[in-house]
Amino acid sequence: MKQPKFAIAVTFHIKSEFVDAFRARIVQQARDSIQIEPGCCQFDVLFAESDPSTFFLYETYVDAEAFETHKKTAHFADYDRTVADWILSKNVQRLTVLENSNVNL
Repeated sequence: MKQPKFAIAVTFHIKSEFVDAFRARIVQQARDSIQIEPGCCQFDVLFAESDPSTFFLYETYVDAEAFETHKKTAHFADYDRTVADWILSKNVQRLTVLENSNVNL
């Protein structure tokens, strides 16, 4: 298993009329990232139980360079163009994985 050193956490608030479309598109983006990009270790898509228009992404990469490569892929460009007008707000956090903290049960 690849050991990630870098992570991204993104919180989106999506316009209500686009929630279903965003849900489908972000799941496809997660699949594409995991299947196509060797540097992408994990891509989780979550939504808030109290507000289905709020989504949270947790993505891990082998390093920060792999994330920069991710942002240059054709599938990311397509996703980004597609969802741009659906987003009310977006908060991105760049995170470093604490060494030796990956515990898989």
